[in-house]
Amino acid sequence: MSVLRTVARRSKRTLIAAALAVTVAAGTGGWAAGSAQTAVTGPPPGAAAWRADHSLGVRLPDPATAQPAAVARFFASLTDAQQQALAVRHPLTVGNLDGAPIALRYMANSLALKAERARQLARAADPAGTLQDHQQARKAADRCAALLKPGRRILAFDPRGRGQVAEAYDDLATAEHTAVIVPGSDIDLASFDRAKDPYGTPTGMARSLRTEMTADAPGTRTAVIAWVGYTTPVGIGPDAATGRLAEAGAPRLARFLSGLAATGVPAPAVLCHSYGSVVCGLAVPRLGGQGRIADLIVFGSPGMRRDGVAELHTSARVWAARDASDWIGNVPNVELLGLGHGEDPTDPAFGARHVSAKRAEGHTGYLAPGTDSLQNFAAIVLGRYGRVS
Repeated sequence: MSVLRTVARRSKRTLIAAALAVTVAAGTGGWAAGSAQTAVTGPPPGAAAWRADHSLGVRLPDPATAQPAAVARFFASLTDAQQQALAVRHPLTVGNLDGAPIALRYMANSLALKAERARQLARAADPAGTLQDHQQARKAADRCAALLKPGRRILAFDPRGRGQVAEAYDDLATAEHTAVIVPGSDIDLASFDRAKDPYGTPTGMARSLRTEMTADAPGTRTAVIAWVGYTTPVGIGPDAATGRLAEAGAPRLARFLSGLAATGVPAPAVLCHSYGSVVCGLAVPRLGGQGRIADLIVFGSPGMRRDGVAELHTSARVWAARDASDWIGNVPNVELLGLGHGEDPTDPAFGARHVSAKRAEGHTGYLAPGTDSLQNFAAIVLGRYGRVS
């Protein structure tokens, strides 16, 4: 009998895993709808030159290993002139160094974007390049130019791979309430603020949330960060159905949040959309005492690779939303043979607080103007929990 039970259990697991694969493939036209991505990890180019810089007579904090709190203490020991000199010499390092002063990161990333734009324009004019090379280079240069427009606050920029970026909307230095948006699949430097499906992009979500909070609490100072600091899946294929990219991105998110805490930014609400909720599920337990968050909101989530709120090991309030028309609800909530992301965060058994999303439409409509989910998310960030439906 024990042999029969074992066979039955294995058969059940195989069937569920097969169902997951079929569901994901059917929803996207097959595995070909997604392509395998190489995760970008470690500090951006320039780290070696930074480590070799002894101009200040002291060892600079290693961008790969130094804790954000230690980075913050190091920069606090420098004069403004010394800080700016480092940013000029090492813009990619300083611009992405969690724990460095926020205003200095804005300055450094402006320099890094100008340098990358010049590099791409040179590529676009290189006679040795193909027509496709020239077109891609011009597009990349245009993206850099867009991020350099006056008023934009670029908190991180990494040109490697498909490109990563983080942008702050309004002043983090004076904000009373803050939020960080972590997106899901198909988001990178090129699609960070695309015109198509705007509320499915981190820029569109951040702007919409910021506008809603301003309307709801006009006298309250708020700021929202759109964070694309990890390599996202492309399409909904094997990368989206496994945790490989989330496992690579989680330490980067945890470090970023710790950096905000080290620079005095109020504990944020972290909003995690779709595959971004997998990243958040793996990142939040890593925070420990290094970075405090006020609230964790997951929406359109396929699962967090956790069995429940207790496994997140956080004191933050955990919220979950999914609208009835979101196709993600058709994905089986299992984690077997490397496929799937586990329990449904909207299931009461998971332990998250329910957030209504009745007026949201589809997988990317949660922060569209006029939706109850947007209103609820804004209320959570503002700490007005009694208004959440």
